Amino acid sequence: MSQAEQKKFDLLITGVGGQGAILASDIIGKAAVTAGLSIRAAETHGMAQRGGSVVNHIRIGQAYGSMIPKKGADIMLALEPMEAVRYLDFLKDGGVIIVNTQPVVPVTVTSGQAKYPEVSDILNSLSEKYIVKAFNADELAFEAGSRLSMNVVMVGAVSGYLPIPKETLLESIKALVPQKTIEVNLRAFEAGRQKVEES
Repeated sequence: MSQAEQKKFDLLITGVGGQGAILASDIIGKAAVTAGLSIRAAETHGMAQRGGSVVNHIRIGQAYGSMIPKKGADIMLALEPMEAVRYLDFLKDGGVIIVNTQPVVPVTVTSGQAKYPEVSDILNSLSEKYIVKAFNADELAFEAGSRLSMNVVMVGAVSGYLPIPKETLLESIKALVPQKTIEVNLRAFEAGRQKVEES
C-alpha cells in the first residue's frame, strides 16, 4: 500500500457565510500540500454572503473527484449546529462530528417565520449515530483574543484527526491569516485542539 493510499481522508466543513469556513479549508489545504499529500477540494454554497449556507469538501489522498460522495466523509467540521444537520447525508455512519454549539440564527427565525431547535436537542439527535465533540468555539475564540478566530479554533479542534503534522498546520495559519492576528490565531488553534483532546 502506498503512502498516499494509507492517508485517504475526507473532511466536510460546513457553516454559514461570514464564519470563515473558506479560510479554515484553505489552512488545511495549504498544510496538506506542504506535507506532500495529494488534495482535492471543492466549495459549494448557495450564496456565500453572510448568513448563507457554505460547505467545503476536502479530500486528502483521493484520486477520484473533489466532491465527497454521500456517506463518504470521515469527519464533519460544523461551524454552526444546524449546518451539521443539513449536511449529515455526507458523513459515514459512526463518523465524527466536531460542532460549534453557538447558533447563527437565520432571518427566518428572527422574523418569526421559523423556530430554531434547541442546541441540546440537535446534539442528542446527532449523538445517536455519530461521535460528537461539541463545544462553544466562539467563546474559546473570544478568550484567545478575537471572536473572528472561531474558524481557527475549529481547525485546531480537528487537527488531531488530520493526517497532517501539527507544525505544518501552524505554519499554514501563519502564512494565511493577517500578520497582526497571528498570535491570536495560534492561541485559538491551541484552544480548539486542547478542547477535543480533553473530551
